[in-house]
Amino acid sequence: MPIRLALKVDVDTDRGTRLGVPNLAADFREFHAQACFLFSLGPDNTGKAISRVFRPGFLKKVGRTSVVQLYGVRTLLNGTLLPAPHIGRRNEHAMQFVRDAGFEVGIHCHDHYRWQDHLHGMSLEEIRAEFAAARAEFKRIFGVEAPTAGAAGWQSNARSRQIYDEAGLLYASDTRGTSPFFPRIDGTVFKTLEIPSTLPTFDELMGRPEFPDEKIVAHYLSLLREDRPNVFTLHAEIEGMGKRALFRDLLRACAARGVQFIRMDDLARELLAHRAAIPVCDQQLAAIDGRSGLVATQVL
Repeated sequence: MPIRLALKVDVDTDRGTRLGVPNLAADFREFHAQACFLFSLGPDNTGKAISRVFRPGFLKKVGRTSVVQLYGVRTLLNGTLLPAPHIGRRNEHAMQFVRDAGFEVGIHCHDHYRWQDHLHGMSLEEIRAEFAAARAEFKRIFGVEAPTAGAAGWQSNARSRQIYDEAGLLYASDTRGTSPFFPRIDGTVFKTLEIPSTLPTFDELMGRPEFPDEKIVAHYLSLLREDRPNVFTLHAEIEGMGKRALFRDLLRACAARGVQFIRMDDLARELLAHRAAIPVCDQQLAAIDGRSGLVATQVL
């Protein structure tokens, strides 16, 4: 049975949309790889994320991942010393190009900073309004309702799950886990299929002494499973820009090994054709190795 790998691109910033997205689209086409691009569609308030300095492990991560080099000084000032550029209005043609090139597109968020840093303090109505703003901008750009979403920073809770169910999404990808499931939170089972990220991200490995760049590709290959779909979340600002050469090495190695690149939406339809076989699993917030703060995770 061939190894199957789904690639999910989180696009967090204006700069990543403008520069990283076209780079990744070109690389995917060169290696005949499918991918799902999830776009941040509203203001780029990346600079406000400085408040994360108080999270355990944040400064350590910043030091080893060269955040300034990867994201650029201007991006790190957006929303504070510099105005927050509106990503959707500035980059709609780049987003449409990706769709027209045959790639899957969906929602990452409206305001990345607001969702990642403040979701759990937001009311149901506030979350509904935030996601409605993303849906409206997506429809303006693409002319159709968004079929999928993947939350900024893997931040998800019962209120955001309710909003997803109301939107009638084909599937979502908000969590870290091992296999697709229907999420259950505080006893409530939600109907939107969840396809979790199963592999670590580049920024969770970068700069660690046990994972120098020359060992990262081999490490990823060692993690790929044959008995279930593998889902790798990458970032336009990292794999599409600062670590593009290393990511191309990974694509090349996967192609040489015969890895089958699959679309997330195709995987969702395949799974939903046998809906009764999809397990229900609890979702909870937990720590992930190499990442600061807590993220939504699948409980097995």
